Amino acid sequence: MSTIVAKSSILLRTFMLVFPSVLATKNPFEESKPCKRLVLYYHDTLFNGTDATNATSATVANITGLDREHKFGMLVVFNDPLTKDHHLLSPAVGRAQGFYFYDMKDDYTAWFAYTLVFNSSEHKGTLNIMGADLMYEKTRDLSVVGGTGDFFMARGICTFQTDTFQGDYYFRLKMDIKLYECY
Repeated sequence: MSTIVAKSSILLRTFMLVFPSVLATKNPFEESKPCKRLVLYYHDTLFNGTDATNATSATVANITGLDREHKFGMLVVFNDPLTKDHHLLSPAVGRAQGFYFYDMKDDYTAWFAYTLVFNSSEHKGTLNIMGADLMYEKTRDLSVVGGTGDFFMARGICTFQTDTFQGDYYFRLKMDIKLYECY
């Protein structure tokens, strides 16, 4: 019996030490303002078999036989221009370089991993972005997981919004990039 009381006493003391520290961390989440914000437009022109001059992306793994309607399994690599406005022919402020693949059999979704490469008088360096693009949503958030140069070790959110799409071969995304860790 004394062993049970001793163990209960130790357990109670441990609980009393840990529980107040848990309560102390129950502050509500307060969203902070971004330390840097960029709004850019990402222009993707998929190679259609004939327009190699204007294409900025290409399919490197074809759609699987499991689902042709939602392009399941299709892998695309890209080197797409970034502009400050929605015009494709506006001066590029950088390039988006990476890949995306369609990863769902019963809906349009893709998974992106890419780097924004800046080499302009305004910005120098890179931002790394990755995450799921749930295309059926009006806006989608991807993670900013790092960067170099002006964006050294940056962390934040990149919010996608489909600005336009023209068939299977061209789409434009508005990217609202909010950085919460800037060094």
